Amino acid sequence: MSILAWLVVGLIAGFIGSKIVNKTGEGVVMDIVLGIVGAIVGGFIFNFFGHSTATGINIYSIFVAVIGSIVVLLIYHAVVRRRV
Repeated sequence: MSILAWLVVGLIAGFIGSKIVNKTGEGVVMDIVLGIVGAIVGGFIFNFFGHSTATGINIYSIFVAVIGSIVVLLIYHAVVRRRV
């Protein structure tokens, strides 16, 4: 995927993942970062189970990225809450 596609999918996935995990967004920049990281993590998770990874701006790629961003957000909140 191109950089622009990663940003778009990351923004969408980070926003949706933030709404699912804690009902509020983390901010545009943090949503993009967590969404992109989530897309990568989601790709690893889906690849581990034998499915394809994120391939572009489509529903399946957004689904993969949302699942990954939920995992990343849960870990992020667990680490941040323990540190504070």
